[in-house]
Amino acid sequence: MSGFGFDLLGQDGAARTGAVRTLRGHIRTPAFMPVGTAATVKALLPENVRATGAEILLGNTYHLMLRPGAERIARLGGLHKFMDWPRPILTDSGGFQVMSLSKLRKITEEGVRFNSHIDGAEYFLSPERAMEIQGLLGSDIQMVLDECPAFGASESDIEKSLAMSMRWAKRSKDAVGGRDGHACFGIVQGGVFPHLRQRSVAELTEIGFDGYAVGGLAVGEGQVAMFETLDATTPHMPKDRPRYLMGVGKPDDIVGAVLRGIDMFDCVLPTRSGRNGQAFTWNGTVNLRNARHAEDTGPLDPECRCRACASFSRAYLHHVVKANEIIASTLLTWHNLAFYQDLMAGLRAAIARGGVTAFAAGFLARYRAGENEATTENGG
Repeated sequence: MSGFGFDLLGQDGAARTGAVRTLRGHIRTPAFMPVGTAATVKALLPENVRATGAEILLGNTYHLMLRPGAERIARLGGLHKFMDWPRPILTDSGGFQVMSLSKLRKITEEGVRFNSHIDGAEYFLSPERAMEIQGLLGSDIQMVLDECPAFGASESDIEKSLAMSMRWAKRSKDAVGGRDGHACFGIVQGGVFPHLRQRSVAELTEIGFDGYAVGGLAVGEGQVAMFETLDATTPHMPKDRPRYLMGVGKPDDIVGAVLRGIDMFDCVLPTRSGRNGQAFTWNGTVNLRNARHAEDTGPLDPECRCRACASFSRAYLHHVVKANEIIASTLLTWHNLAFYQDLMAGLRAAIARGGVTAFAAGFLARYRAGENEATTENGG
């Protein structure tokens, strides 16, 4: 496809580093995409997000189709202009939110009928409509509509769901057409069953997509099962296309997934945690609500380059968190996104020099030691 591509620039074991090429810029991989659910990364201005090193954002089709509406965004010039983000945007299909947020929904072969969590209004989302909405938004990477079975579903139920998701994937691909420079990714499903995951990869590869995502993980199965599923899945995925693990995750989840060949990630965790007084650092997570920070004049993370760490003490951050000041959400979100981008940069450099195993081991030992210390200090 003209204007979109993937260059694999280096490999160390299963870990890969490369670049996703789009008309709005290149995305260095492994990459983390901050989540801009409702056309905004909560608590930050677009220039703040850019300052963290983010090269691509994720927009949420479900929320944007409900408010302000895809047609309205299109009339206003598209999502990039609307939210002042000139760099690439990936939009999800809305399927996960339909399945998880709407208590009133009916899934058929044609699509899913559901009620808005905002005002109860009825909507219908089909593969064709999901791709139409993403086209109206103007996203650079569109995701197919799939069904997201609940964690713990039986193998037979997941197999039935998988079969329909593959039919929906074909319909999504047919509907998206040939938007020059824009990409469409398929989504691998199959629960924690290796043969179903491998079947999904094979069927999606036969349809042919610009990239391939792994969906249906980080939904309660635990890290061990997630990694085992990736071990059974990524070796079968096309090597010349980007691989995206949806909705992941914690820093140690990301490092483990990179070691297993994943290129792209998104998660609300760094932004949501920032709004709740929790910061991610190279020495584990820090809860700024804890009284131990009240007179700490040191930076949140001495190795971090962000505004929060460069200009403010832990004592100040503790104060604004406890006082529920808006600046607390801004500074901690800024820090968390900067930390995630620094982690991705460290992984890219380590893969390029052939030292990713040592980098990962060193990071995980230090990060988990900090996690254990925080758990002990917090009494649980």
